[in-house]
Amino acid sequence: MNSVVLIGRLCADPELSYTPNTQTAVCRFTLAVDRPKRQGEDQGADFIRITVWGKQAENCDRYIAKGRQVAVAGRIQTGSYTDRNGQKVYTADVRS
Repeated sequence: MNSVVLIGRLCADPELSYTPNTQTAVCRFTLAVDRPKRQGEDQGADFIRITVWGKQAENCDRYIAKGRQVAVAGRIQTGSYTDRNGQKVYTADVRS
């Protein structure tokens, strides 16, 4: 089962857009999730890209902002693309 639940703070305001053909709302943002603190080490954080669709995407754009703590439930989706330099870049996003 591919399921993930994260709690963290937004790194920047969410970005809302709409798909060209169906005009479905898509909201993207990055969540800073604290790592477990280990003795003698800095805590650190992981920065995870989140994608939300539909009415929930519009609500994210309307009600959350940079620095706000949120919980996200979704699934991990991996992908890849080739950048301008011809290098293959692998991605991992949480889709909600």
